[in-house]
Amino acid sequence: MPADFRAHARTAGTALVNWWRAGSLEALCVAIFWWIGLTLLQVPLAPVWALIGGLMTFVPNIGGVITVIFPVMAILVSGHDLERLAFVLGLYAVIVVIDQLVLQPWLLKRTSRVPIWASILTPIVLGIVIPFWGVLLAPPLLAVIYAFRHPKSRFAPQAQQTAWPASNPPLPGRKPPGAPEILPPEIPPPGRADKPSA
Repeated sequence: MPADFRAHARTAGTALVNWWRAGSLEALCVAIFWWIGLTLLQVPLAPVWALIGGLMTFVPNIGGVITVIFPVMAILVSGHDLERLAFVLGLYAVIVVIDQLVLQPWLLKRTSRVPIWASILTPIVLGIVIPFWGVLLAPPLLAVIYAFRHPKSRFAPQAQQTAWPASNPPLPGRKPPGAPEILPPEIPPPGRADKPSA
């Protein structure tokens, strides 16, 4: 297998791992948001619906809708409380906005160095061109693209490699690498100094 292909495969694999890490952190944060909100609203089985909400972040477009169905059904079964139902729908809207416009772009920027504007606009554009699949594939594609655009340097700068440590100064008669060569002034040997002219 060529070395270039292995290097490219390693870069793409690292980018996908970073995207998966960002997605997992996003799912955890969304689950915490749902758990706090549903607990404050006293919705039955709030931890279960919060766990489902975290897992549904991996399903674009319909994941949030599936998440909100269960708390709504729990409220309707427990009693016709329209005020709590309105609060649950409002909680869903707030979580979707925070997730799509703040949380996901920030996590992609931290883990994969994807600009925030790209992580917001690309899923919208791809979602229009390729419904469902565009939104699903946009984050990993962005992670891979920006991994190849900004590869990490595997080697330290040459200045750091050749720097002399402070505890090991150069020996007399030797100069550190890269230092300019300074020649000593010419001193005539003793007894052969030029005599001053009369």
